[in-house]
Amino acid sequence: MTHDSNPVPALDRAELVRRGVKFLMASYVDIHGVAKCKMVPIDHYDQMMRGSELFTGAALDGVPQDVSEEEVAAHPDPASCRILPWAPDVAWFASDLWNRGKPFEAGARNILNRQLARLAPHGYRMNLGMEAEFFVLRDTPDGGYAPLSDRPHLEKPAYDAARLLDNKGWIGELVNAMNQLGWGVYSFDHEDGIGQFEIDFDYFDALTMADNFVFFRMMANEIARKHGGFATFMPKPYADRAGSGAHFNVSLADRTTGANLFVDDADPRGCKLSKLGYQFVAGVLQHLPAICAVVAPTVNSYKRLVKQGSMSGFTWAPVFCCYGNNNRTNTIRIPLAGGRMELRAADSACNPYLGAAMVLAAGLEGIEEGLDPGDPKTDNMYRKTPEELAALGIETLPRTLEEATEAFAADPLSKRVFGDAMYETWIDYKTDEWRRYLNHVSDWEKARYLKFF
Repeated sequence: MTHDSNPVPALDRAELVRRGVKFLMASYVDIHGVAKCKMVPIDHYDQMMRGSELFTGAALDGVPQDVSEEEVAAHPDPASCRILPWAPDVAWFASDLWNRGKPFEAGARNILNRQLARLAPHGYRMNLGMEAEFFVLRDTPDGGYAPLSDRPHLEKPAYDAARLLDNKGWIGELVNAMNQLGWGVYSFDHEDGIGQFEIDFDYFDALTMADNFVFFRMMANEIARKHGGFATFMPKPYADRAGSGAHFNVSLADRTTGANLFVDDADPRGCKLSKLGYQFVAGVLQHLPAICAVVAPTVNSYKRLVKQGSMSGFTWAPVFCCYGNNNRTNTIRIPLAGGRMELRAADSACNPYLGAAMVLAAGLEGIEEGLDPGDPKTDNMYRKTPEELAALGIETLPRTLEEATEAFAADPLSKRVFGDAMYETWIDYKTDEWRRYLNHVSDWEKARYLKFF
């Protein structure tokens, strides 16, 4: 199945007017992948599409500009237009940032576009699916949070029917909105966390999928708020429960025919993956620690990437730099049907443009250098002893945001992908984030030490 043809009609100005749209959002993202915008009346459509909406980068996280510099301009992508299902008089456009008459080097969408441009000479297209895991919770009077369902907590709430039905109001509205946008939802369920859900929908080309995920986070939160809750994409809101991943499912396709170039049913290694796919996997493995800094970008991300800790046993989260077949204890998994790689380290807090750009650049390096990842790991890697892992040459993923940021800084791929300004900005921002966390006095510390001595 290919996704070049969206079932939703092209939304040009005439179609938007016909549908009753009155306002337009020229949107882009900050370093976190959070949507920012200016809104204009639809009569301003032509000017907006020419880049009329200007922004002071210095007012935002991770848009590296000084206050004295020329503003960045949002140049909307016409193909990205989506009418807001919860506010149908508004249309949203994903935009590329420009500065001084050309694409802004540090714009997140531009960074992904630069890597995607490298596919053209090969005749490839990157397909990407992202598994949307998140929590929907409500504020409590004591300043905490709790699930919308008032049922007692289960030790193992995964796939629980009653709790899914308790949340049918908001999740049904969200799924209907996704399908209205042509996203092809095919499954949703209650996950292993308290108030945690997963919605699975079609894959798209990488740029469209990144746009969709940014839009999805905004849409999920807005719809949850209508039902008295909020959607959180914090990877690990409960210490003793599973966290939220956003697994990247990646393949390369023929740009002309759409044929999947990663599939090989005769694969002697048994993963139904082609030689090209194995080379791509090998490239990603070679740069996993640096990639981890981008796809798992917060202090909290590394509380998800642990072997054990949830009440239901293993966390199902990756901790080792290895790949395997359908085995979920590898960071890179080749699902049972083959034909794609699943990067399980990615979480729901990632900037999807930057994450996809790093994965693609690493995978292309694997292809261009003809790398091979070795045989897939088929055992339960969680049960391996440190000695067994060492004998296999398997290292662990970064254990903290500090370790991940150091790996990102040390890997030459990072600067090649991000460009000088965004590379330095990412390191500075994440280093500061880690130091702020270290300097924070937590409730755990107060409970343990305040009256200890």
